[in-house]
Amino acid sequence: DERYFGLLFSSGFSTAEKITDVSDRGVGLVVVRNTFESLGGIVTVNSVLVSGSIFSIQLPLTLSIIDVMLVEVQEEKYAIPLSSIVETAIVNKQDVYSAHNQKVIDFRGKVVPLVFLKDIFEVPGEQQTEDFYSLVIINKGDKVAGLVVDSLIGQHDIVLKSLENYLTNVFAISGATI
Repeated sequence: DERYFGLLFSSGFSTAEKITDVSDRGVGLVVVRNTFESLGGIVTVNSVLVSGSIFSIQLPLTLSIIDVMLVEVQEEKYAIPLSSIVETAIVNKQDVYSAHNQKVIDFRGKVVPLVFLKDIFEVPGEQQTEDFYSLVIINKGDKVAGLVVDSLIGQHDIVLKSLENYLTNVFAISGATI
């Protein structure tokens, strides 16, 4: 019955015999339900005596499905829309110059500034020791930049969800994916 299943998602509900400060406080399914509802989805439960229970998750089709290039910086993964990518490249560090306190490359006769995602997103970790940079050349309007990443993972289709109330004014992040 739906009203009994609703109790599973009640704050404080637990099946544990002993509740501690760090576990079995009855918040797990509350967080699950709230997270999916914030994405516009629903979680339902169906149960058959002795057979078990099935938890179903439904997400709206209004979530954006986009083609992206997955890249890695340290062990963090980022998705760059293919619609913004001009090209990927491996550039020898000897081919990088400085202009106005900015590292740049000559890309097809144009001076292209390098943007280090590690610095933009303040990703902790060691500096890259290879003799080359892995780049994703992107354009936004008439501006072009080379994003420096540790590695190129590959092309994927992802479901992108806006972060609306969570990260409203964060530079360079437009959403998240599961």
